[in-house]
Amino acid sequence: MIRLQNVSKNYGGRPALTNISLHIALGEFAFLVGPSGAGKSTLMRLLYREEMPTSGNVFIGGVNLNRLHKKQIPLLRRRLGIVFQDYKLLPRQTVFANVAYVLRALGVNEKDVDKRVNSALCVVNLDDKGEAYPDELSGGEQQRVGIARAIVNGPPVLLADEPTGNLDPATSLEIVQLLERISERGTTVLISTHDQPIVNAMRKRVISLRNGEIIADVDSGVYEVGSTG
Repeated sequence: MIRLQNVSKNYGGRPALTNISLHIALGEFAFLVGPSGAGKSTLMRLLYREEMPTSGNVFIGGVNLNRLHKKQIPLLRRRLGIVFQDYKLLPRQTVFANVAYVLRALGVNEKDVDKRVNSALCVVNLDDKGEAYPDELSGGEQQRVGIARAIVNGPPVLLADEPTGNLDPATSLEIVQLLERISERGTTVLISTHDQPIVNAMRKRVISLRNGEIIADVDSGVYEVGSTG
């Protein structure tokens, strides 16, 4: 579902990623870990076409992202699920409207919008919060809204970039366990994180970056102490 072939990315001649090859299958759950500056954020930006590789190819669902026209990029992002550390909710819109935003942008009829949004809010246990506003919610609840928004269109891939960075340990574990349940429904989930206790508790696939290179890729792995930062 996600595939990188010999991908390198340079900024002003300085390498951020070097010759990355990686495959993450449909329905798989994986962590992307490494110290600050290891290349995690760069790799995630390549996957939703915020960046282009200097060399190599990036595929999602068999589509070569390098070959997308600029006007196709918004559609790609609407069909991916993307969860951010800072939630990126619309502060003057209700929870329902935040989750419905992508569907309405795609022209989905209101009957289906209502059905899909309510279903997504049930998945994240916020079915009673549809009329609330973001500033009325806790950080964990805001991140759950972000996850509901990410899954409302049934994306095959969900990318979570430091989704627990602003949360306490207990809430962080709840969020990652929620993402695990979403993966079990058939969605490919890739989480970029520096949260060592969460990674070690979950015992999932762990892809470790250092200095822009993959130094380990382990099933049922842990976040090695030597790679923290």
